[in-house]
Amino acid sequence: MFSALSSVFRPIMRLGLVSQIALGIVAGVLLVIISPEAAQSVALLGQLFVLALKAVAPVLVFVLVAAAIAGHKQGQPTHIRGVLMLYIVGTLVAAMVAVVASFLIPTELTLDLSGVSGNPPSGIAEILTNLLLSAVANPVTALMEANFIAILAWAIGLGFMLRNASESTRQGLNDLSDAVSGIVRGVIRLAPLGIFGLVANTLAEAGLGALLEYGQLLGVIVGCMLFVALVTNPLLVFWQTRRNPYPLVFECLRGSAITAFFTRSSAANIPVNLALCERMKLDADTYSISIPLGATINMAGAAITISVITLATANTLGIPVDFPTALILSVVAALAACGVSGVAGGSLLLIPLATSLFGVPTEVAMQVVAIGFVISVVQDSTETALNSSTDVLFTAAACHRAEAKQG
Repeated sequence: MFSALSSVFRPIMRLGLVSQIALGIVAGVLLVIISPEAAQSVALLGQLFVLALKAVAPVLVFVLVAAAIAGHKQGQPTHIRGVLMLYIVGTLVAAMVAVVASFLIPTELTLDLSGVSGNPPSGIAEILTNLLLSAVANPVTALMEANFIAILAWAIGLGFMLRNASESTRQGLNDLSDAVSGIVRGVIRLAPLGIFGLVANTLAEAGLGALLEYGQLLGVIVGCMLFVALVTNPLLVFWQTRRNPYPLVFECLRGSAITAFFTRSSAANIPVNLALCERMKLDADTYSISIPLGATINMAGAAITISVITLATANTLGIPVDFPTALILSVVAALAACGVSGVAGGSLLLIPLATSLFGVPTEVAMQVVAIGFVISVVQDSTETALNSSTDVLFTAAACHRAEAKQG
């Protein structure tokens, strides 16, 4: 019996990871069609996969960043400045794309929800204050709570302090980094099974019926994200590299966006992105910092969600919005998106911040947030796929540009 099973699964194991994930998606859909009850019973596979990624990501980021900085030699170049510029420009462009699309395709909502409550931030000052306070959190607490701002701050500080340590100490830190990376590679190899469980459980529980009522809103959001992924991001990459951007774009979408779509967490996808950067042979000193940083501040998808839903709310309430005001909204959305936590649904509670520009009451804004959670099965998955794959794309673009200059 074992030999029979081995002969069945051996061809599958020879496939690449992306092909195995595609098979997991198809298997999950088929299981939902055949037996929804059985589909819900495999949810544990998806939960274990996501939890494993979330568990290993903080430790990996802390060790990898500290080891990269501690082992950095004087005069050895990094490309963080170029990556940061692309993060900022890309997020702002995405917000402006959302504003233009909202003017071209005005959308209205049915605000008939009641009793919705929440605790959104009161302004950008509060978001920036929270980010600053997060940076000085206790390192043990930061690791336990996956506070990546504090993890980065402590890892960078520790890395700089260890640059003058003995060679054996720095080598020990590198060995620890390699060991944690090995654990991550083992977790990622389980992605096909994890995504099989996620797909089966999501479709069995939510289905697509709940999305039909808000189809236009969802269509505008997803359309903007596809436009950014396939048009504006490639233009930014071409601006940096001066060569055909699409091979790089599709490589990042295949290697990062697929897993991010189903985990719905930029933080959980950090190990996947780091492994992808390693396969692409990018500069380790750059991506060990830019990838966890991107999971925190590079939020083009979140800027799109905030802008589109905010303008749909204004249309519903009959609030006139001129284009200059909408551009201000895009700037606010881009700044607010930088404060989005890298977890599922993180952008939705920032919608009241943007709607406050138009005097929308918090009670109404929270009803809109509730609508956001209805469509989040697709919206949040697509948003995370765009955010996470763009982290790798912009890191690769900055590294390739630097290599071209040196060559």
